[in-house]
Amino acid sequence: MPSRPLVGVIACRREVEGHPAHVVTDKYLSALRAYGLAPVMLPVWQDAVDGDLLGHLDGLLLTGSYSNVEPARYGAVRAPENTLDDLHRDAAALAWIPAAIRRGLPLLGICRGFQELNVAYGGTLHQAVQNVPGLSDHREPEADYATRYAPAHDVEIRAGGRLAALYAEPHSTVNSLHQQGIDRLGEGLKVEAVAPDGLIEAISVSDASAFALAVQWHPEWRTQEHPLYHALFEGFAAACRAHLADRAVAEPLPI
Repeated sequence: MPSRPLVGVIACRREVEGHPAHVVTDKYLSALRAYGLAPVMLPVWQDAVDGDLLGHLDGLLLTGSYSNVEPARYGAVRAPENTLDDLHRDAAALAWIPAAIRRGLPLLGICRGFQELNVAYGGTLHQAVQNVPGLSDHREPEADYATRYAPAHDVEIRAGGRLAALYAEPHSTVNSLHQQGIDRLGEGLKVEAVAPDGLIEAISVSDASAFALAVQWHPEWRTQEHPLYHALFEGFAAACRAHLADRAVAEPLPI
């Protein structure tokens, strides 16, 4: 049994030096490591989703990405602004999410991962939030990283929810680096936070037995400098440690 909780981090499929590659950017791995977790990259293949991997883990992280969930997955026609798919990741994420929830595996979704969670529960997405009447432009500015990841707008945290249990203040400010967002909320999901324009910014799985939260913003950026981001990762890490402890009881070492 490992001494640190093992957290599976979903990969993205991209081309690197002319070859297909499975990629996870360092900011996610480093954030998990900073909270005492051991990240393990999970490769993605559209035709071979290995659900057995989850049985060796203490948590699952669904990262952000420049790619989007294929619109056909939620019954939509592609918008012209929606140009980058990752069908391999779609297949893996939409299989692993329900499997993780059934296993009681702690789950944290970020940006694309937030959208994947909604689609996995039958929800739909706005493909270009900036074109929806009444909604703001949530896309990242063309600037350096510090500016792009700086707090961009307020969020209202819903009282009595799972996020409110981690962070006592009713409001916080978060960064904003997304073009897509939730249109129709998936069945069995609960709204945990909203932006000033009403766009959903955080959700949870209502009947999950373990930590199952997802956010539209990017809390992995300078996590320990931001109280809400810190609380989110602290909560996830605590849930992963509890899962590891439960695994140790269920799978005692041989004498």
